[in-house]
Amino acid sequence: MLFLALDRILFSVVTLLIVSVAVFFATAMLPGDTATILLGQAATPEAVAGLRKAMHLDDPAAFRYLHWSFGLLRGDFGRSYANDLPIAQLVGGRLANSLKLAAVTTAFSVPLALLLGITSAMFRGTAYDRSVTFLTIALISVPEFMVATAAVLVFSVYLHWLPALAFANEITTVGQLLRVFAMPVITLTCVVAAQMIRMTRAAVISTLASPYAEMALLKGASRQRIVLRHALPNALGPIVNAMALSLSYLLGGVIIVETIFNYPGIAKLMVDAVATRDLPLIQTCAMIFCVGFLILTTLADIVALVANPRLR
Repeated sequence: MLFLALDRILFSVVTLLIVSVAVFFATAMLPGDTATILLGQAATPEAVAGLRKAMHLDDPAAFRYLHWSFGLLRGDFGRSYANDLPIAQLVGGRLANSLKLAAVTTAFSVPLALLLGITSAMFRGTAYDRSVTFLTIALISVPEFMVATAAVLVFSVYLHWLPALAFANEITTVGQLLRVFAMPVITLTCVVAAQMIRMTRAAVISTLASPYAEMALLKGASRQRIVLRHALPNALGPIVNAMALSLSYLLGGVIIVETIFNYPGIAKLMVDAVATRDLPLIQTCAMIFCVGFLILTTLADIVALVANPRLR
């Protein structure tokens, strides 16, 4: 098991190396010239050339990639092109805000997904199961910007219960916390929990159809005992993997949600960096998203290995 876990970690490291190459060269091919964008259209060619030389934009791409990647290994993310501030300073507060939003969403979505997924599998074929299935399919089919827009229209425009914008830096009480995070969390929970419910239901149903679950039923075990003591532990691997894939969306896939609610997270920071063509900031944000995704999926693989009774 230790060898398998180390193999997963090594695979993640190699994947991160490949992703870093893709991120760097993809951002380098963005249209437009960084120096021209920073200086404006009225800048002289001499000024543009001087700024490009000062920012080492004329250096070979391979040399710039090596300089950037070794800086990441040292913890040096470079400086922003737009305002000449350390990228670590720009990212720090925004990353904390995104992690807060992800934590609150996880606290709501994971228990809800487990409850609905397990109970839907236990009462398969009933009206309750069909209702949950219809709801999850509907939520999966609707894009998050429509859910966010509907939340703003209902809770802010018509009911006046919640603010349309999320000012995360003005939280001092629990009430303000609930008001700020309510609509972003509702939107993200609808998007994230639906897929987790479907995967949890499918994993539990597949395990309930196994011979040992049927034998436990023939011996007189209750349905609740069969699910909690026999089916759920053996279905833990697929469930954890589904949760990891869904929760990884909370760090890198919330660009639309943060933009609609003007939430000061790292995804919103990346959108602003794209507008100013701030290449080091774009690359750093993209790598943070990739690292978060790989950490979650690697942990899910390791948990699935540990939960597998045959490997134990």
